[in-house]
Amino acid sequence: MEIKNVLMVDDDDDIREVGGMSLEDVGNWSVSLAGSAEEALAHVSTHTPDLILLDVMMPDVDGPTTLLRLRELPALEQVPIIFMTARVQKDEVDSYLALGAAGVIVKPFDPMTLPNEILDILRKQSSKND
Repeated sequence: MEIKNVLMVDDDDDIREVGGMSLEDVGNWSVSLAGSAEEALAHVSTHTPDLILLDVMMPDVDGPTTLLRLRELPALEQVPIIFMTARVQKDEVDSYLALGAAGVIVKPFDPMTLPNEILDILRKQSSKND
């Protein structure tokens, strides 16, 4: 799977800024940023990303609920969604994967390795599906 366009959804301005720069400068991807589930849903109504990075804990609508709402849209059924969170106990990660997440990236993430972490998750998911 080739990644060109990434949507990053996080309510923290600093995380969006650092993550966006990492994905653009290190990953060489085009990045759109959303600060909430509503912004993300508005964005995907006119743009279909190749990948969505989704914060788990957001104030209005959390990441798991947002994932379910995104999956209701036919254009996004096959788009990988990776959660980003500091909550990475085994049962929490298992619940994210059970919802259909491609994987989980631990916060705080390293901006220099974030694109490679994403590619590793996508490779593992692709090999499971083969």
